[in-house]
Amino acid sequence: MLQGKTALVTGSTSGIGLGIAKALAKQGANIVLNGFGDAEGPKAEIAALGVKVAYHGADMSKASEIEAMMKFAADTFGRVDILVNNAGIQHVARIEDFPVERWDAIIAINLSSAFHATRLALPAMKAANWGRIINVASIHGLVGSAEKSAYVAAKHGVVGLTKVTALENATTGVTCNAICPGWVLTPLVQKQVDAKAAAMGLSNEEAKKVLLQEKEPSMQFTTPEELGELAVFFCSAAGNNVRGVAWNMDGGWTAQ
Repeated sequence: MLQGKTALVTGSTSGIGLGIAKALAKQGANIVLNGFGDAEGPKAEIAALGVKVAYHGADMSKASEIEAMMKFAADTFGRVDILVNNAGIQHVARIEDFPVERWDAIIAINLSSAFHATRLALPAMKAANWGRIINVASIHGLVGSAEKSAYVAAKHGVVGLTKVTALENATTGVTCNAICPGWVLTPLVQKQVDAKAAAMGLSNEEAKKVLLQEKEPSMQFTTPEELGELAVFFCSAAGNNVRGVAWNMDGGWTAQ
């Protein structure tokens, strides 16, 4: 379905980003990975799916490095057809205790990076009259949770950016949509499970249940594979007129 297309997925060396990159690769898209940590393992996983893969280690808090990454992707594969803005970090604290430098970093990586990558991807997408911009927001782009002020503010911003991007390109073949997962058992969430287990004297499995009970009626984590399939749908012909949505995959979290 996506043979000859190129997908750039930020924050894709693990977790949700890698799940989405694999799903797009299975449809034939060449992949540009980005993220911290080991890149060789994820590169090998993608290459095993029979597509070309490249990696750029841009720091997503720096506009100049995002510009270098987008240029690298265009130089390597021609252009970015599918942009998945997924890079994100988290910090948990009450507003009055929230470290200012953590606020700045979360806004930069979770929100501003999506703006920079989008502005750089749009000209080639519009010239080709085909493009898909998929922003990985969060259920926290739709609702709030205590002690997550920067993350919730950034993810609400991502949903707003998604709507504006979709509207500005509504008469073109370029769409923009957001995916809003509930709990996904990524390394980021596993840290929260570990902290809860330690604080409450619970086993890891018990701590997972407590975490899910608080918010997610289905009592199950969404998987990176499921999120990848939703991204594939957005890239399909069925997604041609899906524009500006914030699609929650949250086990009923926001239905309450």
